[in-house]
Amino acid sequence: MASEDVKLLGGWPSPYVLRTRIALNLKSVAYEFLEEKFGTKSELLLKMNPVYKKIPVLVHNGKPISESLITVQYIDEVWTSGPAILPADPYDRATARFWATYVDDKFFPNMRGIAGAKEEEAKKAAVGQVFEGLALLENAFQSSSKGKKFFGGDSIGYLDIALGCFLGWIRVTELFAGITLLDATKFPGLAKWADDFCADSAVKDVMPPTDKLAEFAKMLFSAAK
Repeated sequence: MASEDVKLLGGWPSPYVLRTRIALNLKSVAYEFLEEKFGTKSELLLKMNPVYKKIPVLVHNGKPISESLITVQYIDEVWTSGPAILPADPYDRATARFWATYVDDKFFPNMRGIAGAKEEEAKKAAVGQVFEGLALLENAFQSSSKGKKFFGGDSIGYLDIALGCFLGWIRVTELFAGITLLDATKFPGLAKWADDFCADSAVKDVMPPTDKLAEFAKMLFSAAK
């Protein structure tokens, strides 16, 4: 598409912003990344997303699109020349959306519960919930991937993006809690998938390094005290 003007309002540590960046990369869409400073909201952000006032906001030819999974779907529908992100089959598409919602509503909140646990028993309970979620996602991977590298098959798809954006924060959680969540013996499919996802050309240059995310997390903890 000629004369495109694509901007993305976001912050580098945000897994939700990462979703949009990966989708744009998959479609080989050139865009300007407008970094929002942590703890503040720019006038442009408030103008482009007056309802939720949060990132990410994709601005395409002056028109804003908000909410991470919505931006991914929008990118897939607008830039059709690149690889499809959502499955073509209606059932597979519905299944991918279901698990993406599960990731946001259940899995990631449970994972954040590990960091928020004050007592050892509470931490064990939170870790148990995350392991239960990973077991479900391992089964979903085996079913959705059909023996291929990604949930989306041969290439990264919608559910890959929905879950993969949290891999950096999973590593940070493992580091701080002294545990291994993506255990290759318990979840072999997911463990291999995580390596393949992070190595993909659409991901590797925008996935935040674990040490950099860990430093950011320490800053968040200090600010919350």
